Amino acid sequence: MTNVRAAIIPVTPFQQNCTLLWCEKTKKAAVIDPGGDLERIRDAIAQSGVTVEKILLTHGHIDHAAGAAELRDALGVTIEGPHEADDFLLRRLPEQGQAYGIPARAVTPDRWLREGDTVSIGELTLDVLHCPGHSPGSVVMVSKSERFALVGDVLFQGSVGRVDLPGGDGKALIQSIKDKLLPLGDDIAFICGHGPMSTIGQERQTNPFLQGDGLF
Repeated sequence: MTNVRAAIIPVTPFQQNCTLLWCEKTKKAAVIDPGGDLERIRDAIAQSGVTVEKILLTHGHIDHAAGAAELRDALGVTIEGPHEADDFLLRRLPEQGQAYGIPARAVTPDRWLREGDTVSIGELTLDVLHCPGHSPGSVVMVSKSERFALVGDVLFQGSVGRVDLPGGDGKALIQSIKDKLLPLGDDIAFICGHGPMSTIGQERQTNPFLQGDGLF
């Protein structure tokens, strides 16, 4: 990766990987999945010396989206993503927050994302893949030129997203991974919503959920 930089900021009791991603040439940045702990996120922005131009959401769960509305107001930027199928989750963020003890406001993105859309950050372009399963509206964003992806909670190092939450579908999740992520190429590195980074190749070879017909 030559023109993309990232800082991972673990937030919320779920230790969700909020990511500050920026174009090295322009220093324009996006905050991906600001689930909470906004002071920590704003400190990371200041330390990185970048200008945030948008917020990106991979899906609508509380640990990924709880702080989106407040951060949008504070930074004066727009929110893009996820797919509109997660609208019901974003509207219920206050209820999710009460259940998990995380302050949250309902949020409607300025732009819903669909399969085939692109997202720009400075001179960086990310292709959007709609990857339902963990949630109906989960999206993955891929830079084919930088060989890098943001996968949210679709795929993890050694695991996949849970499917026992509202709208979850195990078979759809495995199909999303096998049909849309594995064909991207083994050299694609990715940041996931929790835990360490990995590559498509490593997960293809070692992830137990991707062997045979999967475990769902």
